Amino acid sequence: MQFPQSLGRSQLPLFHDAILATPVVPMLTDVVEEPHPEEPEAFSELSLRGATGHCRSLLGSVLRELSEEQDARWLTLIGAPSGLTRDWLRESGLNRERILLLQPRGEQSALELACEALRLGRSHTVVSWLQLGQKAKRRLAHAAREGSAQSLNILLG
Repeated sequence: MQFPQSLGRSQLPLFHDAILATPVVPMLTDVVEEPHPEEPEAFSELSLRGATGHCRSLLGSVLRELSEEQDARWLTLIGAPSGLTRDWLRESGLNRERILLLQPRGEQSALELACEALRLGRSHTVVSWLQLGQKAKRRLAHAAREGSAQSLNILLG
């Protein structure tokens, strides 16, 4: 199964035909802003809908690949759903030594925490689970470019 892809944009090679034959419908949305030709894309969004087990399997594959990046920086998960526990991370085969799990505290929102984590540049990828408007997507993309990082927002349906 092939997904439409804009010219010059990369897509994570994580989905296999066998998994996609299930009732899960992953969708990658377009990047919010056009990056300069020499800059990598800063923001991506992945929407997973379908059976919980299939969505978790796909999510595990995405996060596992990101946790094994050659980049020495962290994979940071901001405001992960309650089902994504340390045990689930271990069972999914993720490199837990390269993952930070952060939750917003006090009056700080998950969006503010994600922007700060991106801006600092200590993470190669910051994964969030947020309902975002265009302005918030632009904020994440801008923060990611500042920190030479990637922002991945995941929508679970």
